[in-house]
Amino acid sequence: MQDDTLTLRVDRREIQANGIAVIDLVAPDGRELPSFEAGAHIDIHLGEGLIRQYSLSNAPSERQRYRLGVLLDPSSRGGSSAVHERLYEGIDVKVSAPRNLFPLSSSAAHTLLAGGGIGITPMIAMAYELKAAGRSFELHYCCRGKESAAFIAELEATFSDELILHFDDGAPDQRLDIHAVLASQPEETHLYVCGPTGFMDWVIEAAKKAEWPNTQVHSEYFTAEVDTSGGAFEVEAAASGVVVQVEEGMSIAKALKAAGIKVDVSCEEGVCGTCICDVLEGLPDHRDQFLSDEEKEDNDQIAVCCSRAKSSRLVIDI
Repeated sequence: MQDDTLTLRVDRREIQANGIAVIDLVAPDGRELPSFEAGAHIDIHLGEGLIRQYSLSNAPSERQRYRLGVLLDPSSRGGSSAVHERLYEGIDVKVSAPRNLFPLSSSAAHTLLAGGGIGITPMIAMAYELKAAGRSFELHYCCRGKESAAFIAELEATFSDELILHFDDGAPDQRLDIHAVLASQPEETHLYVCGPTGFMDWVIEAAKKAEWPNTQVHSEYFTAEVDTSGGAFEVEAAASGVVVQVEEGMSIAKALKAAGIKVDVSCEEGVCGTCICDVLEGLPDHRDQFLSDEEKEDNDQIAVCCSRAKSSRLVIDI
């Protein structure tokens, strides 16, 4: 295990909103947990090499617990189903210390938070942090219906002045008009979006059409459709000189593992950044959601769990 691995205990578990497990993790001895900032997540070790990332949804000022919200996804590759099947009150689980790949900007004059479905989880922590600092923000929460909205009572009680709810089954005039919302924002507003891929792509594309600067649009993908199509290519692991053939439908990570090369992977969908490696030679074909457009243009890094090669050969620093 990594040095930052913690053993925590499930202190409380509640099922909300048709299949969302809200779980509080605490230290078995009651000690304070490592601090975190809004937007942070932890890696949960669910056994048999299964590691998944979940956002922390409680106020960062709380030091006694980490709170998660995990939707039981019918298309789960094992992560959400393992959480629902295994993490009951009293169970101990290994987790990483918090990591933040989705931090709030300290310079934003105003912050626009847009959470779709379970993507509300990091937004709740952000709302707590912004409110505690007395900073201007608004929180848009989009769901299929009120019965699908977790944390709703807490949000309505705590953020009544900032919360705007949008339900697919509600009246047309309360649904999210993202173009109107973006147009109404003051200058120097920063947008944060999280949720299902389709929702996020829709919001981000609207921001691009409205000519929002990339530096003011922030996103965090929970999952992504991984496209492993494309011809075969070679990859050399520079540290050992081992060369592997990566066939169509196979990831670089799997090809390297089959050759005995240790590769750190977690999400296996190109959203968490765990498997990022430096590219020493060759041209990557980026398929991930982790690297920014600018980083992809540099072509000096690659997510080996999902990306491929445009050149016939890659040399990577592993």
